[in-house]
Amino acid sequence: MSSSSSSSTSSKSKPVAIVAGVAAAAVLLGVVSYTATKPASPGASGSSAVAEVSADPAAGVYPELEAYARRDASDGLALGRADAPVVLIEYADFKCGYCGKFARDTEPVLVEKYVKDGTLRIEWRNFPIFGEESEAVARAAWAAGQQGRFWEFHRAAYAEGAKEQGFGKDRLAALAKEAGVPDAARFAKDTEGQAARAAVRKDQDQGYALGATSTPSFLVNGRPIAGAQPLETFTEAIEAAARTAAKSPKKPAKPSGAGAGAGVESGGEAKGETGTGSEGRAGTSAGTGTGAGNGAGQ
Repeated sequence: MSSSSSSSTSSKSKPVAIVAGVAAAAVLLGVVSYTATKPASPGASGSSAVAEVSADPAAGVYPELEAYARRDASDGLALGRADAPVVLIEYADFKCGYCGKFARDTEPVLVEKYVKDGTLRIEWRNFPIFGEESEAVARAAWAAGQQGRFWEFHRAAYAEGAKEQGFGKDRLAALAKEAGVPDAARFAKDTEGQAARAAVRKDQDQGYALGATSTPSFLVNGRPIAGAQPLETFTEAIEAAARTAAKSPKKPAKPSGAGAGAGVESGGEAKGETGTGSEGRAGTSAGTGTGAGNGAGQ
């Protein structure tokens, strides 16, 4: 084989390796997330709904998944320092009841305990899986973020009883007003604009590429967590990740094509609750449809 032929073969193999790596990560989120978060069996002594987090901080952590943290200081849909040692990525839908439970009961504690002291960064990913209203409120949340009011909109949209009122056009405008979005006309225009649609699609593609088929799904420095798990699951994962980061404080390299979908296509919907801690949709293809459609802990 000539050197030019060898070089050509090598250059062709690199994209294949990258895609294979992302595909492996997709299977990991779909399969490993259940192993990492399944509740103890009902008959177990001292059984609780808390998912186990291994004492070994490297257990259940995958570099392919850790690299999906964006760490963009200008990201309006993120909370906390861009250089925080731990990044929690949340894939969620505003019509998901379990996502609302996490937003009301667990996330504020994590913000108070870890975001404020610089340990944790939370990065939101719009992952609408329940139809047109899910898509619309995802775009509206993004639009609120363009005016620096994403987290206020997030709080209003996840308030107790909010999703039962639906997310029609008038309701979205009311939520934006409640969130203090200053320019209502810009908000309405941005919500229907191509930039919002592209941003939401990018997040969706990333979620499907990672194997997520239910909400909420999480990554904590590359550790998959599926469903609205109890607070202890998140605190243990965050603290384990922080210990690891303290020993090796380097940021993961960005994977080629991160969030580009890796050839994953969405299929038919299978709406509804799929467990006691997450709500799901089946139908992703490219061999990654194992999904995190299990829940635990509520």
